[in-house]
Amino acid sequence: MGLRDILNEEIIDLNLKATTKDEVLHELAGHLKTAGYINDVESFVKDIYVREEEGITGMGNHIAIPHGKSTSVTKIGIAIGRTSHEIEWESYDGLPVNLIFLFCVSADGDFAKNHMMLLAELAGKLGNDARVEKLQKVETKAELLEVLLAEDAGVAENEVADAEEFDESLISFDL
Repeated sequence: MGLRDILNEEIIDLNLKATTKDEVLHELAGHLKTAGYINDVESFVKDIYVREEEGITGMGNHIAIPHGKSTSVTKIGIAIGRTSHEIEWESYDGLPVNLIFLFCVSADGDFAKNHMMLLAELAGKLGNDARVEKLQKVETKAELLEVLLAEDAGVAENEVADAEEFDESLISFDL
């Protein structure tokens, strides 16, 4: 299972209204519930906060990848949100975020196996500065998916090496 298999326009919101981290998590969790990915918003958000207490999920470059295991998850997915303003978030570069990839992963062991591979795949793609710049400017959900899933050479021919230089050890992806 790869990113292409779990990304869904139905759980992408390029115009989040949230102004705080908590509001972002609740707003994206609401999209997940509406789309049938979780059965309880509060329980899911509580489980995300358990993981947030263990380490930073802001990877830098105005991006956060909150994640955690939750018994309220019925289907694996990634809710993607973007705000027009910056949100305070614990981040490795100390900068606020405006692009959030909220992982929706079950506490069930079978789901957890794919979790790490998906996190690594996403982190590698987000290590490409040209891709991140394009993600910040996309206007449609379809365009976001196209940019996110593009091969590195298709993102920026002169910046292909960026993803290879990304140090995944900077993000704590403990399950």
